[in-house]
Amino acid sequence: MKTENMKNPLYIGIYEFLREKIVSGAYAYGARLPSKRELAAEKNVSVITVEHAYGLLSDEGYIESRERSGYFVIYRDSDFNSSVRGERAEISKNEAPAPHTYEFPYSVLAKTMRRVMLDYDKRILQKSPNAGCDELRHAIAQYLKRSSGINVDKKQIVIGSGAEYLYSLIAQLFGKDRIFALEKPSYSIIRRVYEVSGVKCEMLKMGADGIRSSELARSRASVLHVTPFNSYPSGVTAGATKRREYIAWAKARGGYIIEDNYDSEMTVSTKNEDTLFSLSDDENIIYLNTFSKTISRSIRVGYMVLPKKLLGVFEEKLGFYSCTVPVFEQYVLAELISSGDFERHINRVRRAKRKNNKEK
Repeated sequence: MKTENMKNPLYIGIYEFLREKIVSGAYAYGARLPSKRELAAEKNVSVITVEHAYGLLSDEGYIESRERSGYFVIYRDSDFNSSVRGERAEISKNEAPAPHTYEFPYSVLAKTMRRVMLDYDKRILQKSPNAGCDELRHAIAQYLKRSSGINVDKKQIVIGSGAEYLYSLIAQLFGKDRIFALEKPSYSIIRRVYEVSGVKCEMLKMGADGIRSSELARSRASVLHVTPFNSYPSGVTAGATKRREYIAWAKARGGYIIEDNYDSEMTVSTKNEDTLFSLSDDENIIYLNTFSKTISRSIRVGYMVLPKKLLGVFEEKLGFYSCTVPVFEQYVLAELISSGDFERHINRVRRAKRKNNKEK
């Protein structure tokens, strides 16, 4: 990969180049990466650029920094079939995520609402298409492409009034014949929604890096609901190895993964965490997110991205459902995303979190 020809920042190109080398085995588990100065000279970039790339790889669990020794690979493909490093570690109650304190600027939200009322006029009184307004679905598709490397058509996106509503649609989509596997512990509402929909759930114990491999192996489920980033209430984030283990698990069973990324944007990293959706080459992942953490808890709007092979089934079984989000809210969100205000807020939060971490 030639970083000088990439439209993305140089450090993203180097990050993707090294990630590919690590996953393919060119840099095996335990291997030492070139020093920052060596790689900077080889790629004809600054040491700071390489440092940013190494920081992302470290944040996502591909490598780790060892004092006075350099950077070493901690990702290993063999962990898909064995116990993951630190799997028996207990989850501390002190690891629960901190309350949401980074509020979206009210002035920006109010200004956008006024603009939507003026620009959209009586369109805000119309009924929404069943899957959601084209404007919002298009804006989300473009945002996912920019921020997470998720390349989807707007037709794959379904808008709904919060995560719980989308969980219920997923339960109806797959039906009562499939067993769902959930993280233990996890957000209790997830299980309650699935079970009230008639779905049988298995609870799989968590380790320090995600669901334990032994739990995945014993499970009879064919649908896996996971929160790879900052799972609630444990605060556990799945590393690169564990994320690919989830993908391999679903592929081996001909199953599906529900990737619940409710808190993913609020990372301290300069880029979004790698999603299972973007890492997988199979159409077996439903990606789900909301605007409750990024804008406000009062914004009861969520969305899911369906793999193309499920679009026909979804339309046949559930396409008659009316969208549960008013068009006014959809247009406001579309404007916030398209104008860049949404991403500017996220970047402000990330900078604030990094600053707070340094001051601790």
